[in-house]
Amino acid sequence: MVEGMSKIEKNIARIRETITKAAAKSGRNTGDVKIMGVTKTVDDERIMEAIACGITIMGENYVQEAKRKIETMGHDLEWHMIGHLQSNKAKYAVRLFDMIHSVDRLGLAKELDKRAKGSGAIMKVLIEVNTGGEETKSGVPQDEAIDLVRAVSRLDNLSVQGLMTMPPWFDSPEDARPYFVKLRDLKNRIVDEAIEGIEMGVLSMGMTDDYGVAVEEGATIVRIGRAIFGERK
Repeated sequence: MVEGMSKIEKNIARIRETITKAAAKSGRNTGDVKIMGVTKTVDDERIMEAIACGITIMGENYVQEAKRKIETMGHDLEWHMIGHLQSNKAKYAVRLFDMIHSVDRLGLAKELDKRAKGSGAIMKVLIEVNTGGEETKSGVPQDEAIDLVRAVSRLDNLSVQGLMTMPPWFDSPEDARPYFVKLRDLKNRIVDEAIEGIEMGVLSMGMTDDYGVAVEEGATIVRIGRAIFGERK
């Protein structure tokens, strides 16, 4: 680490080093992995510092909080919706976000498609998959995911770019590995289906405690909050 670096600079440098090692371990190119700064409850000053350090994607959990931040900081970077999205917020989401990671049901997809059509836009989305089968978490059940992808593929104003998951929480990141493998295997099965209009270039998986393992198993976006910004207030 370079002396005189700020805490956020040091944090981001450490994350990049971890990603480089994890990518090399699995024979991947480091450049294929993007770091998302998860900015839930993070103040503007720390977000701006992360942007200055080269973070170009920010992830928000709530539409209202994202709206204020986007109005303040603009669209020179990508804003992604990563939280559970209610259908009645779809009209705001398509105006605010560059990608929505949390499409987990056809009703939401249809509402997003309708709102995107009204805005003359094509909305990039990921299908959120509940790989752990946890009742407390959002996401389509794994065995229903391909049917949902097929259904969403018929919507003209949505573009499925890949998949997202949030595995169960474990003390050891190694215990999360099987859930990342499940998502990667599901992606490969969808690719084999050759569904028209469906891309599978994005795997959004891995957070502060397990992103190294996620990169080893194919993550292309890792969603990092605490490891960049510190503990939430």
